Amino acid sequence: MSPIRRFDHVGITVRDLDVVTDFFVGLGFEIEGRTFLEGEFLDTVVGIPHCRTEVLVLRPPGGGTGLELSRFLQPDPAPGSPDPAPNELGLRNVTFEVDDLAAILDRLAADGHHLVGGVGQYEGSWRMASVRGPEGFIVNLAQPIG
Repeated sequence: MSPIRRFDHVGITVRDLDVVTDFFVGLGFEIEGRTFLEGEFLDTVVGIPHCRTEVLVLRPPGGGTGLELSRFLQPDPAPGSPDPAPNELGLRNVTFEVDDLAAILDRLAADGHHLVGGVGQYEGSWRMASVRGPEGFIVNLAQPIG
């Protein structure tokens, strides 16, 4: 039996929690909760003494794997690459299955979020595109064909 019980969430550290939250709420995520964390627990888990963060958890409608957005208030966040390339080491992207890829891409483009490349089709079963989200991270959107 596997020691892993379930996939709970993916965390993204952001500079502007409200802007990034609005992006994901616009994709259809629902806010599960928002809080501030500090103290011995947080210092121990993240390995940064005397830190303080604001955390917001989003989940898709009906539940499922969550998305944890964190904004560090103390210490100041360290900048990453402003627009990391898909081949840059580290967490590269997060992918979501969607119902209407074209409509979502149109809405995101209207909000200033553009394709990283183009819309591709995989073996006649998926249409997929990568979009540069707020703060430079990549969001993949995949729609089953048929």
